[in-house]
Amino acid sequence: MLDFTSSNRRIAKNTFILYLRMIFILCVGLYTSRIVLNTLGVEDYGIYNVVGGFVAFFSFLNGAMATATQRFITFELARGNIARQITTFSTAAIIHIAVAAIIVIVAETVGLWFVCNKLVIPEERFSAALWVYQFSILTMFISIVSIPYNAMIIAHEKMSAFAYISILDVVLKLVIVLLLTIVTFDKLVFYAAMLLGISLLDRMIYGIYCNRHFAEAHIKLIFDKDLFREMTNIAGWSLLGNIAGVFYTQGLNVLLNMFFGPAVNAARAIAVTIQGVVTGFVSNFQMALNPQITKSYAIGDLHRMHTLIFASSKYSFFLLLLITLPIMVETQVILTLWLKVVPEHTIWFARLILCILLIDALSNPLMISSQAVGQVKVYQSVVGGLLLLILPVAYLALKLGGNPETVFIVHLIIAVIALVCRIVIIGRMVSFSFALYLRKVLLPISSVFILSACTSTILFCVMPNGGLLKTAIVIASTLFFTGSSILIVGISANERQLLWGKITGLRHRTHE
Repeated sequence: MLDFTSSNRRIAKNTFILYLRMIFILCVGLYTSRIVLNTLGVEDYGIYNVVGGFVAFFSFLNGAMATATQRFITFELARGNIARQITTFSTAAIIHIAVAAIIVIVAETVGLWFVCNKLVIPEERFSAALWVYQFSILTMFISIVSIPYNAMIIAHEKMSAFAYISILDVVLKLVIVLLLTIVTFDKLVFYAAMLLGISLLDRMIYGIYCNRHFAEAHIKLIFDKDLFREMTNIAGWSLLGNIAGVFYTQGLNVLLNMFFGPAVNAARAIAVTIQGVVTGFVSNFQMALNPQITKSYAIGDLHRMHTLIFASSKYSFFLLLLITLPIMVETQVILTLWLKVVPEHTIWFARLILCILLIDALSNPLMISSQAVGQVKVYQSVVGGLLLLILPVAYLALKLGGNPETVFIVHLIIAVIALVCRIVIIGRMVSFSFALYLRKVLLPISSVFILSACTSTILFCVMPNGGLLKTAIVIASTLFFTGSSILIVGISANERQLLWGKITGLRHRTHE
């Protein structure tokens, strides 16, 4: 049985640790992205994004197995059977090595043909693009075989180790970016090669940490056929969702390349960089909660599971809104300050991607719940089927004369439809109604979004143009409007009372 007081404290501690990690990564990441864009140039930056991103096309199989691995390792840890944990880890590790080998073979045959014959790459940069492709394949291989170790750290909720390794990773990437400004040979090839080196170092550190701290994290020649069937059953159905995710993420990138060339890929790359940074804030909160959702189901406590699902959904949205709304209102000024050169289409790419992120913040706890239950067939068939429509519908829209922003509008509309389906399906799996989710999550977040978005937009429109002073006032006011809306209409009276109690207790401790 879980000690819920201890579990809640661990969630709070892990969230705090992960946010410290995220703040550091944010500061360094924004700086390095600017330097990389300015050093490589728009064209080379776009080439790296589309070629490196194309490799991710082949990660759909790995993504499905990663989903199953995280679920089974967390599930068995909650049950406390060490022999079963050893078997689960070893079986998962062997599967991932096999999956990585299969993906490399496919990438070096079908994938290489596509890069050589279909992607739009300037002839004088084609050789460099091929080097980037090969380095990206090796980087992906290392990432795949690292997944069982990452899953082990998250299942044990050792977020401090996760944070330290991530900080080392981003510091090394900063060093690479600084070196990028002084190297005399091909900067694009150098950048891809150095990222491969960092990936290899990360893999070694994760392996050493897990081997020293977790008795079950040693690969043994154990292959449980029954466990393999269970894992591949979940992975098989999760595969549909992962294919959809890869297709609409990297597929839209390829579509933009085919219709508009690498310059538009550079604009998308900047928007995706913003997406990655912003996503980190909410994913840290969700990462701290996800193991508890799975463990609650493993011991049969559906009430706590419901509480965690609703809390993760609602507070993830609020955290994300506090960050995204100021960016959406003042996108142009923020991008101009951040980048010396702002590629065309970047502003609306960023705004639309941030809107999609708000929907995805609600979706993740529902997806984790589906994995915890293990009944993924209906969930993945419906949701994965809907998400697979993004790429063909976007292609049709572009063929009919749509502009680059059209693909993200298509993505946003289908994401909303998929969210509704997720709520209905998961509600039936774990016994909560759509009406309850509506009352606990959708109505509060909708009220907060409408109030904060309207007041912020009105202020932006009525204020005279005052340069950076106006931007500072608008951002500060947006944060105030959003925070006030969350406190007034976003949380319940009990939640406000609990929050005030925590603040009062913290204040008393600081004065003692």
